[in-house]
Amino acid sequence: MRLELGKPVRASDGEVGELADVVIDPIEKRVTHLVVKPHDGDGGLHLVPIDLAVSADAGNEISLRCDGAELRKLPNVHDFAYLRFGEAPVTDPEWDVGITDVLAMPYYDAGMGAYAGPFDENVGLAYDRVPKGEVEVRRSSNVTSSDGHYVGDVDGFLVDADGHITHFVLERGHLWGKREVTIPIGLVTSVESDAVVVAISKDQIGKLPEHKVRRWPLGRHKDT
Repeated sequence: MRLELGKPVRASDGEVGELADVVIDPIEKRVTHLVVKPHDGDGGLHLVPIDLAVSADAGNEISLRCDGAELRKLPNVHDFAYLRFGEAPVTDPEWDVGITDVLAMPYYDAGMGAYAGPFDENVGLAYDRVPKGEVEVRRSSNVTSSDGHYVGDVDGFLVDADGHITHFVLERGHLWGKREVTIPIGLVTSVESDAVVVAISKDQIGKLPEHKVRRWPLGRHKDT
């Protein structure tokens, strides 16, 4: 199965959303859950066990062994916290923090030299909760080479019938010049939330076979 981030997700009663992220056991290099963003705007990101996913339609979408109502009953992993700058969300014995996004940085405005008052050290933080010991990866997650260079972003994963990752897809380039490189999982040094490190250099990655991709509107379809 190819788990392409942004790919449409279809439940038994119709299309329900898109694949936002994947949750991975970093030790076994195995996908354990999919994070599905529904199209109905319920504000949630639902955690779907990989066992409920099947490949369908020649790989152009992901099908689930559940209907839309059952999907919406699955855990919503998305949360928000208003914290002091540099502070992490409160830990939970059953969950770790996955993808995080700072929504508002602290600031002050002196306003033409007037007294600005105390500096607001609080920030708004959107974050996902993932099962303890696991990590979360999204399309914009950075990939770093063994010599410390940023080499592109994660675009997806190829997994076997048991959910074990065989390859990950690296997207390189900008705008209309994007290209994909498929890298064996054996060349991955580490997988952390929002970050992947590979065991080869930037120059070695540049010599791997690649193919050009074209993004359709909304990033939901692609051909070569």
